[in-house]
Formats: sequence, C-alpha cells, structure tokens
Amino acid sequence: MSPRRTVALVTLGCARNEVDSEELAGRLEADGWELVDDAADADVAVVNTCGFVEAAKKDSVDALLEANDLKGHGRTQAVVAVGCMAERYGKELAEALPEADAILGFDDYLDITDRLQNILAGGKHVSHAPRDRRKLLPLSPVERQRAAEDGAVATPGHGPAAGAAEVQEPAETPIADLPEGLAPVSGPRVLRRRLDDSPVASVKLASGCDRRCSFCAIPSFRGSFLSRRPSDVLNETRWLAEQGVREVMLVSENNTSYGKDLGDIRLLETLLPELAAVDGIERIRVSYLQPAEMRPGLIEVLTGTPKVVPYFDLSFQHSAPNVLRRMRRFGDTDRFLGLLEEIRAKAPEAGARSNFIVGFPGETEADLAELERFLTHARLDAIGVFGYSDEDGTEAATYQGKLDEDVVAERLAKISRLAEEMTAQRAEERVGSTVTVLVESIDEDEDGSVLGRADHQAPETDGITSLTGSLEGVKVGDLVEAKVVASEGVDLIAEQIGLAGSAAGVGA
Repeated sequence: MSPRRTVALVTLGCARNEVDSEELAGRLEADGWELVDDAADADVAVVNTCGFVEAAKKDSVDALLEANDLKGHGRTQAVVAVGCMAERYGKELAEALPEADAILGFDDYLDITDRLQNILAGGKHVSHAPRDRRKLLPLSPVERQRAAEDGAVATPGHGPAAGAAEVQEPAETPIADLPEGLAPVSGPRVLRRRLDDSPVASVKLASGCDRRCSFCAIPSFRGSFLSRRPSDVLNETRWLAEQGVREVMLVSENNTSYGKDLGDIRLLETLLPELAAVDGIERIRVSYLQPAEMRPGLIEVLTGTPKVVPYFDLSFQHSAPNVLRRMRRFGDTDRFLGLLEEIRAKAPEAGARSNFIVGFPGETEADLAELERFLTHARLDAIGVFGYSDEDGTEAATYQGKLDEDVVAERLAKISRLAEEMTAQRAEERVGSTVTVLVESIDEDEDGSVLGRADHQAPETDGITSLTGSLEGVKVGDLVEAKVVASEGVDLIAEQIGLAGSAAGVGA
C-alpha cells in the first residue's frame, strides 16, 4: 500500500483566507490526503496568498520562496500558490515567479486534488488569465443568487459548480464515510476541516463586494457580493460548536449588505439571535461593517442581543468629505461621530475600530486636520493606518494630484502617532471596568501567563487582555469575568473575579 500524500496549507492575509484554507483542507482530506502543519513534512506546500496591498503581496511572495527553498532538502516536492494574489494575477504571477510549481485560481478549488496530483506527477498546469469576477454574475443581486446556486461561477465557501461530483445532500443530512472531524458545513456542499484547536473561528457570511471604492481592487478578483443562506451559516456554526468553538466571528467583504441578494437587507438582524442560540457558542462577533449602510435595527441587535458582543468594526477610511468623495465613499467627521454616539448611547462599553488611508490623491493639509479632529474625538479602541499607494486596476491609480512618497510617509507617521496615543487613552479609560475575557492561551512552561480577549477585542487586531489573580483550573476556552486594573498601549491587565462559562475541556 503506497503512503498517503501529505499537504501543508500556509495561510496569509485575513480571516476570509483562513476560512478558504479550511475549505481546501476539507476537500483534500476527504480525498485521502494527510494534512501536516509543517511545509517541510509535506509532499506539496499550498500557500494561500493575500493580494490586498503591496506589503501583503510581498509577504506572499516571501512565503512562496521560503517554501521553495525546502525542495531538495526534505520531503517537499512542489509549491503551489492559491488565494487572492494567485487569482488576481494568474499567468502574470506564474511568469514572474517560476519558483512556484503552479498558480491556481478559485476555479481550481473544486478539483484541487486532481491539480496537486498532476503537479506531483510532473505535469504542468496552465495558469488562468485573470478576469474581472464582478462580470461573471448578473447585475441584479437576486438574479445573481439564483445564478450562483445554478453553478454559474465558482465561489469559495458557496459550493461547487453545477454538475460537479461533489454535490451532496443538504448539510442537515449525515454524509457517510467522511474522516472524523470533517463535516459538510459550508455551502451546503463544501467541506471544512479545522486547522487549529482555537476556541474562536471565523464563519464566512458572504463573498465579494458591490461597492466601488476607487482605491480598492478586491471586488475585481473576489467578485460581486454573494450571501450565503442563513441555514448554511447556522449549520456551520453548530458544527464549529461541536468542535469546541466558543466564539464565532462573521466575516465577509461587507457584512452590512448581507441578505440583499436573498430578498431581505435586514436578514442579519434575524440571523444573529439564531446564531447566539446555538448551544456551546458564547460569543458572536460581526466584522467589516460599512458606516453608510448602518441602520438603527442593526445597531439595536448588535447592542442588545445576549452573546452578540457590541463590537463595531467600521470601515471609515477617512473623515474629510472631499477625500471620501474621491474615494467614492460617503460621510464626514460629524456624521461618523454621530454614529459612534448613537452606538454608545445603547452600549457605553461598545468596542469600535477602523482603518484609515492617508496621503490619498488630492488630500490637503486641511483634509488631514479633519481626520485628526475625528480621531481625537472618536475614542476608537483600535486604529489601522495605511499610506496610500496605487493598486493595479483601480480608479484612484488614474487620479491626478498624487502626493510625493515622502509626504505620504510623513503623514502616515503623524497619524500613526496620533492613533497610538488615542487608542492607549481609550484603553486607559477601561481601567476599573469589568470585562468578560475568552481565554486563548496559557503559558504553562514559563510564567503561567493567561492571555485572552475582552468583548471589544477582535482576534489578532485589537490587542489582548492579560489575566491575573487566582487562575487555578482556568482552561483555554473559558470565559472569565475580570476587573481591569491597568493598561499597556491597547492591551489590558485584568484581575479575575470569577468564571462566566466553562470550556468543557476545550484546548485540553
């Protein structure tokens, strides 16, 4: 009997990419592949790339080159690129990076096993010519959903194309002969395999985006906005709870648009209480919210539903109206401050974060001062700041009024310093308050430090909370009530008061 082929998945970029990697892992394991953590132990290393900004693309190339260096020194025979950068550039990336044995686009995901087996056998894969994926589905959101269900286009997380052999019964029906821990959870026809045992996991609410921000290329390679059906999201959440997940984070390019292609723009307000009722799930977090699409009913649900944390990941990008209009976005400083005031009137301790672009073409000193005014008064818990750079194929890349690189760098440094000061100040405001912390790691080898996140802290982006006090018996996955006693930048130090919930052995 020949040994099983081994594969390692290396994931870069956002939480949406992490979900895509687990979908690929599910497909591969169902086809008999053995998943390994280290690329050096794998026959083939699959690098799930990010194509968002220049720095992320560089990280993706570096990861591919690092994996390529393993060839000839161990088990690794092939290195394959998937993900956003692979989809966005296709043949161009293959020509520029001959070290990669293949560049696979989203359309290759359904046949990932055949692709990898062919590559390991010495076959050559012809990389795709990139195309604008927004044009693959109808313009009407409702018609788009119907076309997607008919298999008109492959979309990660939404099931295979029509007629594919993988099509199964809906997820409510058990499917025999799947490896333990593998479930038909996304779709209803896509498999998913968890790649870690963290008590938090992301669930894809939708894919793509219909907004046309002038600086963003994501819709061109992720496609038009496409919601997943509520039953599919619920089934996946139930399965994750069975795997020991305590917190679910809903991800997409724009969660506030959820349901518009299903005939109900307020579908998220209905879905959230249902997700919160899933046995075993203790925290629901919603990411990627568009300020221009926030509505009173959604704010009410996000601030008033037990187990749904009052957390607002709002994509402001700037606050000067002239810059926002050039970005093809809406709002201004006072409207954004008003939105935050409305949220905090319902939930004073609500978490709020955002990202901002400085140095956008045509940005004046007055525009920058307006952004400073907003950041000074917004009391955001976490702030990401990026200097503008042209992105291939975007409208902004054609704009006049580009600022010199040194001016962009100077403004980036200035706003970053302000952001650091304001977020540290906001963390300090939380000293004396009581928080609920999800325990994510316990350092048993050294000082026994217990780290987790409070309700206002999203995974990997918004800081951590270090727990002190009598922590004997606390496990990864426990929810701990604690009083904040100090802050360090955006991070908190909190003393345990008691347990809010038990992990029932998660992470043990």
